[in-house]
Amino acid sequence: MSIDINKIREDFPILQQQIYKRPLVYFDNAASTQKPRQVIDAICTYYERDNCNIHRGVHYLSVKATEAYEETRKEVCEFINARNTHEIIFTKGATESLNLVAGSFGKRYIHEGDEVITTIMEHHSNFVPWQQMCMERGAKLRIAGIDEKGDLDLDEMRGMMNEKTRLIALTHVSNVLGTINPVKEIVAIAHQHDIPVLLDGAQGVSHLPVDMQELDCDFYCFSGHKMYAPMGTGVLYGKEKFLEALPPYQLGGEMIKDVYIDRTTFNELPFKFEAGTPNVEGVMGLRAAIQYLKNLGMAEIAAYENELLAYATDKLSGIEGVTLFGTSVHKASLVSFLIGDIHPYDAGMIIDKMGVAVRTGHHCAMPLIDFLKIPGTVRASFAFYNTFEEIDKLAEAVMRVKQMFS
Repeated sequence: MSIDINKIREDFPILQQQIYKRPLVYFDNAASTQKPRQVIDAICTYYERDNCNIHRGVHYLSVKATEAYEETRKEVCEFINARNTHEIIFTKGATESLNLVAGSFGKRYIHEGDEVITTIMEHHSNFVPWQQMCMERGAKLRIAGIDEKGDLDLDEMRGMMNEKTRLIALTHVSNVLGTINPVKEIVAIAHQHDIPVLLDGAQGVSHLPVDMQELDCDFYCFSGHKMYAPMGTGVLYGKEKFLEALPPYQLGGEMIKDVYIDRTTFNELPFKFEAGTPNVEGVMGLRAAIQYLKNLGMAEIAAYENELLAYATDKLSGIEGVTLFGTSVHKASLVSFLIGDIHPYDAGMIIDKMGVAVRTGHHCAMPLIDFLKIPGTVRASFAFYNTFEEIDKLAEAVMRVKQMFS
């Protein structure tokens, strides 16, 4: 293993504390990752030395803040291997990125009788915007299913594609099952039919190397707070041809070029989609987070997290009464499970008292939970700062839950 786990953990101040007189074990990374000191320092440095609104200012602080902000755009462009920096739109998170595309793409391209394809495994943020947009436009939302392992039914999705299909929107990695969808193959199939593809990368970009030119998707959305950056930061990558064609999502400062009494012209990309005062300090933190990930290496991160996943899967599947949901061979580092017929909320509360933070419930994926016919799951999601010893503590906590309900 090339990752020095002890050195890494020293970078994350929050992991040094105890809860309930036990060392904190943080397995809620799919909801939000913790922040290294480098990210925290970047935010503090901005406020202590560079705090100013960006763009249009000619004084020193404004120019300095603007340059740093735009350097982050270059950093993101390089990190995901986009073609152009103006294809990188800063948002407040994956949810806003997805709503932006649903709103603007819907206005431009979706009409009565058209169809949009998504999947049963989507997070609400990549389901509800399309559902509501289709209802408003008189279009049809078609939903591809999954098999017993949690793999997407690719044949079913392929069969849904027709001359009415205007877009395919699906997750790169399921936040409940951990399934890594064959997105490159899906994009290639869709493009044979001239159908654009949007990928929700919220659970992908922090675990896997992503390359926009290799994937060739038309839109890719992700959040900063799930990749060790501050909350309230996010990115929409979109191919230039679509971003140029789409109408603005919000109106106001920064996205304006000229305003007259009777008309307004809009700014060029990427500013056309960045109305209002941005989260400048958050973007400074995003840059630091990306640099941190690049220093570790995304391939190295993926390899280590795969080891954690394999260990956790083996450990939990060996406990009688534990049922795992999502057993695809193509999977990112999370496990969703139930302990017998114990409600996930009850199990989660006891696991928490053992010092282990897990997420419980429907994980903002109610159509999937309904499809599985379960009340929800307990979800333990891993990051590169987690350890095998911490997984042992999770297994101990699960055994404790069993004992208390026996």
